[in-house]
Amino acid sequence: MSADETNGPDVVGRNPSDRGSSGQEDWRPARESKAQRAWTPGQPKKARSIRATFTSSVLVMEAFVLVFFGLAMFGVNRGTPMAPWALGISLALAAVAVLDCALVRKPVGLWIGWVIQILLVASAFIEYTMAIVGVGFGLAWWYAVTKGAQIDRENVQRAEAEARWREEHPDAV
Repeated sequence: MSADETNGPDVVGRNPSDRGSSGQEDWRPARESKAQRAWTPGQPKKARSIRATFTSSVLVMEAFVLVFFGLAMFGVNRGTPMAPWALGISLALAAVAVLDCALVRKPVGLWIGWVIQILLVASAFIEYTMAIVGVGFGLAWWYAVTKGAQIDRENVQRAEAEARWREEHPDAV
C-alpha cells in the first residue's frame, strides 16, 4: 500500500510539508469545525452537566405525552368547543417543554420545568388519569433536578482532586 492510500481521501489537498505543524497533522480530516481545530491530544474534555441531561430527558418525554394527551382530548371531545383548545394548548406546552431543554442549565429553565410539572398535574381536572402521569413526571423531574445537581457537584470535586493530583505528580502522567 502506498503512502497516498494510507492517508485516505480525508487529507486531500494538504501539503505534505505541513504534516506535524499544529492543526495540520496527517491524521486530521480535511474539514474540521473550529472546536476540532483547537483540540490537541491530551486536552481534557469539557464537563457536561448531568442535571441538564436528566432534566432534558424528562422534558422531551413529557412533550411526547403532552402531544398524545392533546390528540386524545381532541378525539374524545370532537365537536365541542373545548377540542381545538385542548389540542392547541397541549401542543404549545409540548413545544415549550422541548424549547426549555436549551434553558435547563439556567435557573429560569428549571422554573419553567416546574411550571410544566404543575400544569401536567392540573390536567387531571380534564382527564383524571393524568393525575398518575403528572405525579409520575413530577417525581421524575424532582429526581432529575436533585440527583443531577448532586452528581454535578461530585464531578466537580473529582475533577479538582484529579487536577491537584496531577500538579503533585507531573511525571506520573
